[in-house]
Amino acid sequence: MTAPLAVIFAVSGPVLTADERAFLRDADPLGFILFARNCEEPGTIRTLTAELRDCVGRGDAPVLIDQEGGTVMRLRPPFWADAPAARTLGTLFLRDPDRAMGAARALGGLFGAELRDLGIDVDCAPVADLGLPETTGAIGSRAYSDKPDVIAALARQMAKGLMQEGCLPVIKHMPGHGRGRVDSHRALPRVDADIETLRESDFSAFRALRDLPLGMSAHIAFEAVDPDAPATISRKVIDAVIRDDIGFDGFLFSDDIAMSALQGNPADRTRNVIAAGCDAVLHCTGDLTEMMDVAAVAMPLSVKAQTRWTRAMAMRPIPAGLEVEHYANQLAQNLNG
Repeated sequence: MTAPLAVIFAVSGPVLTADERAFLRDADPLGFILFARNCEEPGTIRTLTAELRDCVGRGDAPVLIDQEGGTVMRLRPPFWADAPAARTLGTLFLRDPDRAMGAARALGGLFGAELRDLGIDVDCAPVADLGLPETTGAIGSRAYSDKPDVIAALARQMAKGLMQEGCLPVIKHMPGHGRGRVDSHRALPRVDADIETLRESDFSAFRALRDLPLGMSAHIAFEAVDPDAPATISRKVIDAVIRDDIGFDGFLFSDDIAMSALQGNPADRTRNVIAAGCDAVLHCTGDLTEMMDVAAVAMPLSVKAQTRWTRAMAMRPIPAGLEVEHYANQLAQNLNG
């Protein structure tokens, strides 16, 4: 049996078009990612996630979403709970670490319960980047703290909460977006910190979380490791830093290859991502022409990627099945004392 294509695709809206359905059936991507444009109300999302899996004939095909809290939430009121940004929990940690970690775990459980109900089983969270004074606003309050130990503690608890409800977390953006001064959606950030500083700070939280099953790369150029290429397309960064220094042997997604930090057409970007050592390409525009270009050059999951994916799936527990209200109450109690 041929492995699925090493790509995660997005689609254009809340309902699959006939052209999208035919394309996805032929392309057989590993999975899918949803955005706000796909998320009108619960029933529509349940239908969409079921139809996406039906297109590829795999009931376990992953469906991803970015549900972090704060500014990055594809699911919002009135159908879904509002939720605090990571920085809110980081600030609480300085006053009361136990309450902050309880809030982080409750938030993960809340999101996990909401996503489980919709047929979504992977959350692109938590963010383990440093939150520094110079950090781009594109990260901003999405970062828990400027302290790696605080980041690792809170990210760990959010990941536990997600997994408690059968949703796999994706730690991002490896090996660290915190020193990026510009938004990688718009331009390539360059980091000139020396390697020892990076190891002791930027890489540290990721190292503490290296046992988690899934990660996402950063479109950041690290001058001390590879000044010629952002991490996503740098074999040096992926091998020497993410796999070796950090010790992450989980499944590695690229960040969205349509972002302006990368150069070239969609096909070139796809080739570069896979050649650098990412396990799968993330393509998020929902533009069918671009998706065709990506699919034309993408390869099936490598043997190593298949092993990592199988191992990640085995880490997903049976959902606890607790209600959203249970986690919402826990979250409120921890936030409010």
